[in-house]
Amino acid sequence: MSHRFISILKNLSSITTGSGIQTRSATYMPRPVTVIHGVVTNAVEQVMDAMHAPVYLETYNIKGKNMNHFPREVVDLIRKNKVCLNGRVNNSLCGGGRKELDLFASLVNCFNLNGQPSRYKNVDIVVVIENTKGECAGWEHEVVPGVIQSFQQFTTREKTKKLADSFFLESCQEVAKMYPNITYNEIGINTCCLQLVEKPEQFDVIVTPNLYGNLIANIAAGVSGRGNGDIMPGGSFGAEYAIFEQVGPVENHKNPVALLFSSVMMLRHLLLPLFADRLETAMKRVVTEGKCGNSNTTTQEVVDAVIANLD
Repeated sequence: MSHRFISILKNLSSITTGSGIQTRSATYMPRPVTVIHGVVTNAVEQVMDAMHAPVYLETYNIKGKNMNHFPREVVDLIRKNKVCLNGRVNNSLCGGGRKELDLFASLVNCFNLNGQPSRYKNVDIVVVIENTKGECAGWEHEVVPGVIQSFQQFTTREKTKKLADSFFLESCQEVAKMYPNITYNEIGINTCCLQLVEKPEQFDVIVTPNLYGNLIANIAAGVSGRGNGDIMPGGSFGAEYAIFEQVGPVENHKNPVALLFSSVMMLRHLLLPLFADRLETAMKRVVTEGKCGNSNTTTQEVVDAVIANLD
């Protein structure tokens, strides 16, 4: 048993502030999390330690760049732990780990933050992107040199674009009937992009096939604040497994803010809302103070600021 695991057990039943006043008392069993090592994953480890968060991080270092598939041992580790924090911002899982683990939905949260300039206010958009079918199915071949044919996959059928989109829409309509208290609307991709840049605050949750998902998510990131690609959290979800990671365009690979916000999502997924709230509150304070991992701020300075702002 590692020293960190023992330390977690000692701190589970009593969590105190720096003043020694006990603010919450609870007992949690440590939750194992697979961590794909990256430039800023150590920042997450430091913050989790400072919070005495009941998570046990099993870190794996993947060698190589621009890999489209996780190594077999990593996939097996994710299957064992059920939850993964991916610190490799240049590692695409499209057609690889997402399909193998059946992570059928990707979620991206784009929102305003004080300290991040934006032309718009009250932006808080969740983009849910279909993950494993369509263009991410990986069904393609070269018909003749220079001509590539790619198939979309929806359930077990290959469809033309029009029919595939119609099938996706029909599925959404069927699910919407199950939740009559949730307002359901339909909008075309062209109109959606136009309204995103005209009045983004009208959107709450957008569900989209993967062909349009990255486009919509990047626009949503842009309207929520300049530079928000570096603070945009997200994750991929299936019936059994979840992977949390930084998403969107990344300008500063040493910026830990997005992965820390993704860790907030991870803590909620692990049913640890008290820890998620503490980290989210600290993160928002740090961003408001302007310490958001820009070119003039080091990774460790962000970590120190987050820890200092923990309640």
